[in-house]
Amino acid sequence: MSDVNNTSPASLWSTLNRRNGLALLFASAVAIGSLMASHASFAEDKKAIKVGIISGEDEDVWRVVVAQAAEKGLTIETVVFNDYTQPNEALERGEIDANAFQHQPYLDNQIKTQGYHIVRVGYTGVWPIGLYSKKYKAVADLPEGAVIGVPNDPSNEGRALRVLQNEGVIKLKDGTGILATTADIAENAKKVEIKELDAGIVGRSVEDLDAAVVNTDWALKSGLTPENRIAQEPIADNPYRNFIAVKVGNENEAWVKALVASYQNEAVKAEFDKVYKGTGLSAY
Repeated sequence: MSDVNNTSPASLWSTLNRRNGLALLFASAVAIGSLMASHASFAEDKKAIKVGIISGEDEDVWRVVVAQAAEKGLTIETVVFNDYTQPNEALERGEIDANAFQHQPYLDNQIKTQGYHIVRVGYTGVWPIGLYSKKYKAVADLPEGAVIGVPNDPSNEGRALRVLQNEGVIKLKDGTGILATTADIAENAKKVEIKELDAGIVGRSVEDLDAAVVNTDWALKSGLTPENRIAQEPIADNPYRNFIAVKVGNENEAWVKALVASYQNEAVKAEFDKVYKGTGLSAY
């Protein structure tokens, strides 16, 4: 055992310098480690997430998104839903980390009625809603008293009624907002009957109706084609672009930015165009 009292001043000074140098080296290593951690990639922050989507064609698009995310070190598990009411509830409860299925008017109404804490983080696509018929080739051919189906959820019903207004079938009251309902119809010259149906059902009911305003994704699922479409909403300045959404407070997380980047790229756009065949358009 060494005895510091028997150590020469020079030797003691050398020992202290070595100790100080080691301490400084250790402190530097800790500082560098902390700095690296502060600049860590999103993968170190959150390596795997669950994203809620609607069943059907979008599943093919999201397979490409999943592959794009994997290259960035982010694992995405898609959770497939069959109707529009479930993904926001699942996101609010924390059962999924994000969802991608809705437009802003729909989310605004959900926040108002359900109190959700959900925010848009990146656009995906837009599907112009259309008026479809298997009985008539043009809007002008619709007879007096025609039965026309529309989606019954507030945002899409208002959207559908505006399509009918644009085509001169009905006229809404002045000042009517995007959440119009049948109660807002001011003029109905052809005395058409508006039948409110679930968004997932209205497209499959075209055979029993004279016409129906159907969301494009549901039109595809229902076997409707562009040849069955007799009118469509304008694309320019369309407020119904779909997007990826997350819980409020997560919008600036690194994994969210990586998720959005995994969707908004040429590989995903190519698959989107292939799957939707021009009925949907990339919106970013």
